[in-house]
Amino acid sequence: MNQKGLKPIAVIEASKGLLALVVSLGIHQLAGDNIQQIAENLLTHLHLNPASHYPSVLLHIIDNLKDVNLMLVSLGALVYALIRFVEAYGLWHKYRWTEWFALISGGIYLPFEIYELITDTNLLSFSALLINSIIVLYMYAILKSQHSKRAIIKTPN
Repeated sequence: MNQKGLKPIAVIEASKGLLALVVSLGIHQLAGDNIQQIAENLLTHLHLNPASHYPSVLLHIIDNLKDVNLMLVSLGALVYALIRFVEAYGLWHKYRWTEWFALISGGIYLPFEIYELITDTNLLSFSALLINSIIVLYMYAILKSQHSKRAIIKTPN
């Protein structure tokens, strides 16, 4: 099977890593500031009513966060970014172990994305499920093709 799709997948994974890195650095930066006030200003800027359901839930969660929790979330986002960057590098260079890693890590998210689509059908949840499904199916096809090629080579004449 043609492996030209690995580079676009690597770009997607690197983009996830970059986004996680920005989130990690942003959380780390905000940990010392009044994060509650920043969140309220952001909601106002986005023309969202802080008293409505989802914005008020977000503000409640932010209000209950402590600096230690923010640092742990920031560290978790940093580790996630590192994993995504390693996966992107491996896929770009066609390392087989990253093909397996992409298949398994993408497959782990599928049940959660299906649940999200069922409970809250929207374009974002549909897009995430569609893209991840395509990636998982593509990685499966590549690995199956490689397995078939090795089986043909090992078959005695």
